This record gives sequence, structure tokens and C-alpha cells, in this order.
Amino acid sequence: MLRGSKVGLRARHEEDIPILRAELYNDVVNASRAEGTPWRPMSPEAKDPRLVVDDKAQGSVPFSVVELEGGTLVGTANLWGIDTHNRVAHIGLGLLPASRGKGYGTDVVAVLCHYGFVVRGLHRLQIETLADNAAMLRSAERNGFVREGVLRSSAWVMGEFLDEVLLGLLAQDWKPDPKD
Repeated sequence: MLRGSKVGLRARHEEDIPILRAELYNDVVNASRAEGTPWRPMSPEAKDPRLVVDDKAQGSVPFSVVELEGGTLVGTANLWGIDTHNRVAHIGLGLLPASRGKGYGTDVVAVLCHYGFVVRGLHRLQIETLADNAAMLRSAERNGFVREGVLRSSAWVMGEFLDEVLLGLLAQDWKPDPKD
């Protein structure tokens, strides 16, 4: 398990899937804001590719996020769009509703940076998030990400186009937590 100050990132367990499906992916508004595709219902027995881990897929590394104290599942995180030639990847996360506002997002971003830069040897990490996602913007910027641009009206979300903010962080600009 990769450890931050509040959360750990570990492999997805089978028992995580029903919780993540119910609290993140079956929430139409949340899923519409988080995904780049339209929401659609999934049956409980469906092998939802967002949740089921393909251990052979090289372009994405999904994690379950757990509280360090007690091991309670609090969300999901991933490194995706991994480009080993250019040494870049994107990061993303989703916290269960009861786990939001507790500083977990900032810690998840920090742990993903450690994984991307130290474990994977990447050169650049990137985040794209909706312009009104203040929590993600704050978590990214607290970890040293720089706003590089706005993608105007680039996301179709619940009947309207929204702006997305593009943020980036280079390995040489990353300031890891001293305990890393």
C-alpha cells in the first residue's frame, strides 16, 4: 500500500466494487461530472470497466483509497493515460460523499504524485477538472500543480457545456512531503 498522511492507496478489492458503484457511479450528477462519457445504468452483475481491474492494462493504474486509521474505503484514485515514451500521465480521484471535505483529496494527489514521479519515473503529471470543481483545484494547487489553461466549453455535463481547467506538474517542480 502507498501511504499518505491520512489515506492509503491499495489494490481494488472485490468488496470495494458495490460501494464504489452505489456511492460514486450510480450518482448520475457525480458520474456525469467525473466521467468524459454519458452516464448509463449498470446492472449489479455487470463488469464495469471503471471498477473491475484489468491487471494486464498498462495505460491505467486504479487504486482504492482507504483511511489509514481503520482502513475504511473512502474513494478511488487512478493514474491513467500513461505514456511511457513521453513519461507523462493523468491523475484522477473520486471520494465517497461522506469522505469529502476532510483533506483526503489533497493527500490522494500527494500520494499519486509520489507514485508517478518516484515509483514510475514519470516526468509530468496532468489533471483536467471542471472549472467549478474548487476542491480538486485546491488539492492540485496545494501539491504544486500549475494552471496551464482553460479548455472553454469542453465538457458536456447535465445539459450544458462547462469549462475545464488544465493543470500540470513537472517532476523537477514537485516538492514531496519530507516523510516520503
